[in-house]
Amino acid sequence: MSKINRLTAVCAVSAVALSAAACSSGTNANSGGSKSLRVSAVATDRAGTEAVIKAFKQHNPGVDITASYADTDQYQGTLRTQLSSGTAPDVFFAWPGNGNPGAIEVLAPTGYLADLSGRPWTAQIPSGIKPVTQVGGKTYVVPLTFVGIGALYNKKALDEAGAKIPTTWTETLAFCDTAKAKGKVAFALGNQTDWVTQLVDYALVPTTVYATTPDFDQKMKAGSATFAGSGWKTAMDKYLEMDKRGCFSKDPLGTSFESSVSQLAKGKAVAAIQVTSTLNQLKSEAPQGTQFGMFPVPATDNASDTRMPGAAGGAFALNAKARNKDLASKFIDFLATPEAMNLYASATGNLPSIPNAQFTADPALQPLIDFQKAGKTVPFMDQLWPNPKVQQAHFTGVQDLFAGKADPAKVLKQMDEAYAQK
Repeated sequence: MSKINRLTAVCAVSAVALSAAACSSGTNANSGGSKSLRVSAVATDRAGTEAVIKAFKQHNPGVDITASYADTDQYQGTLRTQLSSGTAPDVFFAWPGNGNPGAIEVLAPTGYLADLSGRPWTAQIPSGIKPVTQVGGKTYVVPLTFVGIGALYNKKALDEAGAKIPTTWTETLAFCDTAKAKGKVAFALGNQTDWVTQLVDYALVPTTVYATTPDFDQKMKAGSATFAGSGWKTAMDKYLEMDKRGCFSKDPLGTSFESSVSQLAKGKAVAAIQVTSTLNQLKSEAPQGTQFGMFPVPATDNASDTRMPGAAGGAFALNAKARNKDLASKFIDFLATPEAMNLYASATGNLPSIPNAQFTADPALQPLIDFQKAGKTVPFMDQLWPNPKVQQAHFTGVQDLFAGKADPAKVLKQMDEAYAQK
């Protein structure tokens, strides 16, 4: 999934600044030396990246690492420019699977990514996420986190509203009514930020599509299924029903991601359908002592139907033309260790992609853990789409839905047309 501008204290960088490593954790931008390395990542994962860089430098005294960060859309465009011009960092954030310009199925065929298949840690990657770390049977990223999407909620705001956690669709609508009656937003929603537009659909589709058609992606690939003729239509209808019911922020299209996070952190909203990595930002903005939880978003009136999105999240690739390939390879291997994964997962509010006994999960993430163990998680939809155009059609389509410029049938038709493109 194209993700995601989540940190408030990010270093905003232009394409030129990113190339020059303007937001730096080191001082030397030259990666030609034997102990100098350049790393880049999305701003949303800055905390995790800084944590593993610090640990790597402690294990390797004298190493100088320059790290650069940018928000998601800017990062993807700049990364492609850097790779094509031969100026890309030695190690960089890349998305598992497909569906956006920075995903490995887009980058690997161009020869930009080094083949990591020979690394011993590849055998430890769980089977549920292994396919999205590979292209043509070869591994191209080390996945650091397992990320989920659900309703993050403010426990104090929940109590103040007198609401209860919903387990069915009818209860979800009642949850909205109860919050609204107490002057609170049920689900903070920042659809001004394009990547946020997808999250409600992503939370509903595992239930409306995959609970009954687990092989939906295979059918789409074979041409025997379409978005328009599937439970995607049900999900979008429910998305709009929630909006009409008053479940969301007053003006979703005029609300940014950052504003929606603030609404939830300060208790003006009870919940927000968000990526688990938003949890740490919520904690940083909320009054001291505020507690958060998470619940899966129901889409039917049978609680046993409910599924959650859960997928490989933060991941890093090795530049096939890294200026300091030995040190870059050493850093990549370090990222695959339990120490690095646990640091990264804790800093970003997620779970390590390769489970280990040393990791202590935030209690708020327990529903995701339980659903993962029960086999009730579904990969993020875009990770299995054939090209980035589908996701863009989805972004634009949802914004058009909320602007009254389109209906679900039109949006899904556009997504099907984008899916058919090469």
